[in-house]
Amino acid sequence: MTNPTSTKPESGTSSPQPFRLDGRYALVTGGASGIGEATVKELVRAGAFVWIADINLSAAEALANSLTSAQAIPLDVTTPTSIASAAARLTRLDILVNNAGVGHVGSIEATEPEDFDRLFNVNVRGVYLVTRGFLPLLLAANEGRAGIIVNIASVAGQVGIKQRFAYCASKGAVLAMTRQLAVDYPKTLRVNAVCPGTVETPFVEGYLEKFHSHNKEEVRAELRARQPIGRLGQPQEIASMVRYLASDEAAFITGAHLAIDGGLTAA
Repeated sequence: MTNPTSTKPESGTSSPQPFRLDGRYALVTGGASGIGEATVKELVRAGAFVWIADINLSAAEALANSLTSAQAIPLDVTTPTSIASAAARLTRLDILVNNAGVGHVGSIEATEPEDFDRLFNVNVRGVYLVTRGFLPLLLAANEGRAGIIVNIASVAGQVGIKQRFAYCASKGAVLAMTRQLAVDYPKTLRVNAVCPGTVETPFVEGYLEKFHSHNKEEVRAELRARQPIGRLGQPQEIASMVRYLASDEAAFITGAHLAIDGGLTAA
């Protein structure tokens, strides 16, 4: 087992700063793009060393090469052998961000069994497999701190979203797992979920291109309008919440579902 030797977590300044993660090691699944990429950058900025875990290794490597304290690692969240191989490369892990996920558009009538299975394989089983695979590292004594898990869920797990049957179901399961883990490991883990509204990412752009190429801007306007604040979220806004939840300032927060949705769930 090896840890990176050429790079170390960035040092903090001489004066105390809030939300620092100096000396800690994080792993972000789906870390090469979108919310994952923004989270990687934010955790590095906070002083952590970050493993960029992604099925797209070339994209992960390109991102790692642009940062001072990050390294790419191949990871398919649906494959236990891939997870075991990744876990074997680490000797320490303080923070796990379960970010990898896929989407689907359709009512229950338009959701074929293979669509439903694909979403649950990545969004639910993937979170289970990754968490289970890295759990021993997270539970190890790391300077007396609890291990940190942040699950990137969705407001679709909190409220019903039209034409998102399988996606809502899968993200609801992520929230349930978040609560359960927090109860089972109250002193050794802090487990929380971030629930974004619609965020301006390649994920959303791919959805618009696939399902609404003929009226992309019209649908984009509808996505903005359904969030009372009147715009899409930005990946950095989600990443900032992940950084906070991973920090010592959030030490009393576990089992929480934090919506960052421009007011969608309040309306």
